[in-house]
Amino acid sequence: MAKGWSDIGYHFVIRLDGTIEYGRPIDKIGAHCKNRNRNSIGICYIGGVSRDNKTNIDTRTPEQRKSLESLVNALKTVFNITLVSGHNEYTTHKDCPCFNVKSEF
Repeated sequence: MAKGWSDIGYHFVIRLDGTIEYGRPIDKIGAHCKNRNRNSIGICYIGGVSRDNKTNIDTRTPEQRKSLESLVNALKTVFNITLVSGHNEYTTHKDCPCFNVKSEF
């Protein structure tokens, strides 16, 4: 919001303990992936960087993995989603989500 945004750009946030929190309302266009926001649902997880904050790595906890799988599968069913992809597939400037989304979903 300090950057002038109206709210969080993601529709869902997954905490370290696996808790899924709502962000931007699902019926509102996200602000999570440049040029892809209009037709996508933004999900982020807490983590994705080494303890020294210098290396982007997959730090998902088992609880986050389980919640992410459940959330993605539910969204795929409700919205008839056939393509699940990561932010890193649309830019060379981002490593997130620090894992290969297509191989998991």
